[in-house]
Amino acid sequence: MVLIKGSKIVDGSGKKEPYQADVLIDGGKISAIGNFPNKKAETVLDGLGLYLAPGFIDVNTDSDHHLSLFTNPVQQDFIRQGVTTIFGGMCGSSLAPLVGGNLRSIRKWTDISQVNVDWNLLSELLSVLAGKKLGVNFGTLVGHSTIRRGLLGEDQRSLSEQELATFKHLVENALAEGAFGVSTGLSYAHARGTPYGELKAIVEVVAKKGGIYATHLRDERHGVLPAVQEALRIFRETGVNGVISHFRPLIGYESEYNKAAELIHQAGSELNIHYDIYPFSESVVPIYTLLPEWARRTNLETMQSYIENPEMREGFLKELFGFDGNLVKIAQARGYEHLLGKTIHQIADSEELNVPDALLKIMRLTKLRAMIFHKNINRDLIIKNLERDQVLIASNGASLPSDARILKHERFYNTFPKFLEIVTQNKLLSLPQAVGKITASPAEKYGLKNRGRIAEGWAADLSLITYQPGSVKVRHVLVNGRLAMHNGEILGMLSGKILRKGG
Repeated sequence: MVLIKGSKIVDGSGKKEPYQADVLIDGGKISAIGNFPNKKAETVLDGLGLYLAPGFIDVNTDSDHHLSLFTNPVQQDFIRQGVTTIFGGMCGSSLAPLVGGNLRSIRKWTDISQVNVDWNLLSELLSVLAGKKLGVNFGTLVGHSTIRRGLLGEDQRSLSEQELATFKHLVENALAEGAFGVSTGLSYAHARGTPYGELKAIVEVVAKKGGIYATHLRDERHGVLPAVQEALRIFRETGVNGVISHFRPLIGYESEYNKAAELIHQAGSELNIHYDIYPFSESVVPIYTLLPEWARRTNLETMQSYIENPEMREGFLKELFGFDGNLVKIAQARGYEHLLGKTIHQIADSEELNVPDALLKIMRLTKLRAMIFHKNINRDLIIKNLERDQVLIASNGASLPSDARILKHERFYNTFPKFLEIVTQNKLLSLPQAVGKITASPAEKYGLKNRGRIAEGWAADLSLITYQPGSVKVRHVLVNGRLAMHNGEILGMLSGKILRKGG
């Protein structure tokens, strides 16, 4: 039993003003809210001067893509920022269901040899994770590219009627086994050419089962407007519960972004649609995303052959002329850790190369597997939209093991406190409204039962924070009623639950 005394409760509804009370927790649930001056408990937390909020919910994460659910089960980077529930299976790639038992669809993010795959079905994966135990609650979508590559291998043709029927059957089974929906990564090579009819047929299955369809758009640059129009068309024609993943205003394409965003906001009155964003100016992406678009339409091996070809390399150098090397920093480069934290411009200077030559050299050395921070997002536009009802907050990050060979971006461990600081300091939202946006709103969107609010009988996923406008610190975190962080110290508790839709 845990007793939290005297904190100001922000209940997650987004409407109720903070009020002072004690909270009693028993059996992983909130058993009572009130005034309990004489109540005894095994653990007593002094909440005076602190605000008690529901645990934050991150609807777009990459811990599954990086396999850190296995290598770092505590998931401390999420707990540090008050997050108690995460969702994976985003951008078309998931850990299940697998056709052929391999993880090719996530190899752009990590070394897939880290894990011995002993599952195929989604139910089998969830059982494996439940057996290992996690520090946070975890739910997943099904990756469109994961299934598509399982059926077609490296072939990028359209599906046959039989293949589409098999695809739909796999999706139906996964949804029945607890998947929260399906995601697509339409800008990636193995999904870019997917015809609209195939997408609609699959999304119709999702809509029928009441699931989420989350889409990484086909184009976030010049073609962002038609990409959003395609997403809205499929949302409208299927009636699905829709999300546009990490909808970012990329620098140089703000005009197109604003037009696309306005379409989404207008459609919000008739469709159940949201988009998720993070309040930072950098993308965290593989280095190959800096190649020209035509080169990125192929697989990793083909791109590697391109940059090894002297004639094609000359073409790349011409297309990269004028590239600003100050906007890109190396975050991970296995075997070349001396590059970590350096910009392409700094590397070029030290190597006595021009920026395009330095960039291609790094691509060749790392075989395109380096990860970068790319300062390519208009943060002012992001902040402008944070208060929108259709906006969900997501880190689009992963909790990675402590490793000197990896540079972690702030969004991996501080997205949610940063969001609260920005919106309250700029008076975009009140504290109750801001907390509601990262608790009850995503819980309702994803159909989570008895999570996302502070109420008797609900799950005791809780964050105790210090708060002043412009300053938020997470002090204590409870996951299913057990202390996961105490006074800022991670306790290594593995009390997270595997979440299944409808469960």
